[in-house]
Amino acid sequence: MYVADSRATASAVGAVRSPAGRRRTAVAPTVLALGTVSLITDVSSEMVTAVLPLYLVAGLGLSPLGFGLLDGVYNGVSALVRLAGGHLADRGGGRHKWVAGAGYALSAACKPLLLVAQTLTPIGLVLAVDRAGKGLRTAPRDALISLSSTPETRGRAFGVHRAMDTAGALLGPLAAFLVLRATVDGYDAVFTVSFCVAVVGVLVLVLFVRQGAAAPRDRSASRATLRAAFALLGRRDLRRITVCALLLGLATVSDSFVYLLLQRRLGVPDRWFALLPLGTAAAFLLLAVPLGRIADRVGRWRMFLGGHLALLLAYGLLLSSWHGPALPYAVLLLHGAFYAATDGVLMAAAADSVPPELRSSGLALVQTGQAVARFTCSLSFGAAWTAWGDRAALTGSAVALALCGLIALALRPLAPESPA
Repeated sequence: MYVADSRATASAVGAVRSPAGRRRTAVAPTVLALGTVSLITDVSSEMVTAVLPLYLVAGLGLSPLGFGLLDGVYNGVSALVRLAGGHLADRGGGRHKWVAGAGYALSAACKPLLLVAQTLTPIGLVLAVDRAGKGLRTAPRDALISLSSTPETRGRAFGVHRAMDTAGALLGPLAAFLVLRATVDGYDAVFTVSFCVAVVGVLVLVLFVRQGAAAPRDRSASRATLRAAFALLGRRDLRRITVCALLLGLATVSDSFVYLLLQRRLGVPDRWFALLPLGTAAAFLLLAVPLGRIADRVGRWRMFLGGHLALLLAYGLLLSSWHGPALPYAVLLLHGAFYAATDGVLMAAAADSVPPELRSSGLALVQTGQAVARFTCSLSFGAAWTAWGDRAALTGSAVALALCGLIALALRPLAPESPA
């Protein structure tokens, strides 16, 4: 898929046909550039994420409820600014790059603040600002990806981006592990290196990501206002996608809790804890592109629900009596498959129901519902763990995920998806 130059619209995609008439496509340069930014940024953010649960629970002595509160802040506060980020990008008429860049810069600026935050309140504030940066950048970035792709190849484009993003998620925990082993003040060193890497990601975005032109509009096109953004929920398919993403998010246990459960189940030493996210990231990296291409062919909603089935199987393994050496590999493989089948695929499915001039706002609606739901899940899971134990908390989440999956199956979008 070849993106036209800056004189064309952001949604224009060139196609090359071979002499035999067969269509050949390659990933747009915009997607590759954004993937590089996400790769570098994820090295930075996952360095922090890999050590944060252990740093807070073992280092600062937080209870599971306290950690659930902070984890909810880390994953849920971005919901408060996602709509703002999407609205600013659409309102600016092609300002997606600079709104996304502001979000990346804000998150980078928070990394050194973790060096001085030592108690629950300041750490919570730093994490809230960091996630605000993530919320600001996510919808404009995904809008740029969708506008640089054709409907038939959108799943593949998101798959390539998420694979590059996940390569950073794979390298981040490894970098954190090496820094912890090589330095005396391990956590401080991790936060410092993370900041330096994040700055590089911002520079790559500024220098190499092209600013898309404003989408072409006619008199019947909606103006980029908040009212027009919320009016998108009047579209049946987008409304159903948003509701289903919210429902399933209510039963999606945070990654950090999954890793803490694995550590307790297997007795993983603290020094090896930072390596657990590598399994999820490796599976995500290997499966993101193939599953994105399959989703383009068989239907994105089927793939999205199949990903949640993989997550349910991972919960089942954590609850089972199996203690074989393959347990962590199986759980992390299913965990990574869940993300590969849902993360980019959901955005590709939602983009089909959103007009170009409101693309950022429409994607932000779906992301906001999902983020609010996952924030709620982190709080409730942490509270349930504190009150009844980790096994009871996970059992409740598994039952809730199965029920929400059945509801989502009944509410699936009814419009036929275009085959690749």
